[in-house]
Amino acid sequence: MRRRIDPVFLIFLVLMLFTSLRRYSSPAEWFIQTILIIPGVVIGLSFHEFAHGWVAWKLGDPTPKFQGRVTVNPKAHIDPIGFVALLFAGFGWGQPVEINPNNFKHRRRDELLVSLAGVVMNLIVAVVFALIVKLLFMVTGVDFLTGDFGNILWTILYYVIYINLVLMIFNLIPVPPLDGFSIISEIFNIKHTNLYYTIYNNGFFILMALILFDITDLILTPGVEFFMTLLNRLIFM
Repeated sequence: MRRRIDPVFLIFLVLMLFTSLRRYSSPAEWFIQTILIIPGVVIGLSFHEFAHGWVAWKLGDPTPKFQGRVTVNPKAHIDPIGFVALLFAGFGWGQPVEINPNNFKHRRRDELLVSLAGVVMNLIVAVVFALIVKLLFMVTGVDFLTGDFGNILWTILYYVIYINLVLMIFNLIPVPPLDGFSIISEIFNIKHTNLYYTIYNNGFFILMALILFDITDLILTPGVEFFMTLLNRLIFM
C-alpha cells in the first residue's frame, strides 16, 4: 500500500531542513559532509525497500515484482523528498513498496513479516559493513585508516553503518507511515478498530509533533548508540 505525504508535512520538512543547515559552519563543510553521507543513504534506503518487496514476493504477492521493486537498484526505490530529508534532517524514507495483502495465504502473519523485513535488512547491512571495517583493519592496519584516503573510506563506511541503524530504529517507531505502526497493528490485531484508523489518519501530524519536540531523539539516540556500541565491539574485538 502506498503511503501518502501530507502537504503540511512537506512544509514542516522544509523548515526542518533549513534548521538543520545551521549545523554546518560553511558551505564547504556541508558539501563534504553530504558527499560522505550519500552512499550510506542510498544503500540504506535501497536495501530497506528491496527487503519489503522481496519478502512480499516470496510470500505470494507478485505486485512488487511486476513494479520492478525486487531489486537493489536505487532508481527503483529512492524517493527524492525522503532522500533529501535523510541527508539534512536526519530522518527519511524510500519510495514505498506497494503490496496487495489479498495475495497472502496467511494475511496477518505475512503482512507482519513484510513490515519487519525493512528494519531487519537495515540491521543486516549494518552488521555486514561492520565486518567489512573489521576485515579492513585486519588487512591494512590502523595506520591506513589514519591517512587521507583511509580516513575518507573509514568515514563513508561509518556512515553506512550509522545511517542503516538510524533507519532501523526510526522505522520501528509505532507511528504511521513508519513500519513500526504496521508491526504493532499486526501483533495486536488492531486493524479493525477505531483506534487504528484514528492514529492512521493522523499519523503525519503525530510524527511531526514527535520530531518537533525532539521525542524521536529520545528513541533514536539511545537505540543507535546501543547498536553502535555492539558493532564497535565486533570491529575491535
